[in-house]
Amino acid sequence: MTFSLTNKKALITGASGGIGGAVAKSFHDAGAKLAVSGSNEEKLKNFAAELGDGIVPIACNLSDLASVDALIKNAEEALGGLDILVCNAGVTKDNLALRMKDEEWQQVIDINLTASFRLARAAIKGMLKRRAGRIIFVTSVVGWTGNPGQANYCASKAGLTGMAKSLAQEVASRGITINCIAPGFIATKMTDALNDEQKARINNNIPLGRMGNAEEIAAGALYLASDAASYITGQTLHINGGMFMA
Repeated sequence: MTFSLTNKKALITGASGGIGGAVAKSFHDAGAKLAVSGSNEEKLKNFAAELGDGIVPIACNLSDLASVDALIKNAEEALGGLDILVCNAGVTKDNLALRMKDEEWQQVIDINLTASFRLARAAIKGMLKRRAGRIIFVTSVVGWTGNPGQANYCASKAGLTGMAKSLAQEVASRGITINCIAPGFIATKMTDALNDEQKARINNNIPLGRMGNAEEIAAGALYLASDAASYITGQTLHINGGMFMA
């Protein structure tokens, strides 16, 4: 059994950079036909062109429910169906709870949790007819550990975990698996801005002594999307260098 995605049709949100970009590249290299989504249309088109021929860019503002509801339909029409959905896009609006504005709470919940539910619900309809499918939610280690100043973000990511378990039980009999990946600290443009002391403090809390990279998260996504993971559902794959052990 291999991690091949030949002839599989996949949609990845938040796909124009970081973890989403790495997942898109790994899926493309594994033979999948791809639709990639993001909010910045120009950046998305450039990324799709760099990735190779046959990549379909579909801009989507996840804070706009009409745009969210249209995304799965647009992807299915462009690809001729949908076998795999990776909900990776997300936002942060950090603040201490006593200072957090209602709109900071709501925007994070709407984009990270509600939009993911609506995308999954729409994708499941087609997957039920085909009696097969893979849905992967990208959560976060802080959805399990909590983090000061991120009550909204942690709630949204923990919510994805509970939602995945519920959905997985609803659709397992139809050959659809639903799982989560919970990354720890991943080296990105954001972490590049940290000074050496800040990076050292983070690394000291990671048993493997370093941050992860986007390709390591993508490898987990490729596994869960492949036939090799056909007997795994309702689970969270923790990729965090040991900083949290479930």
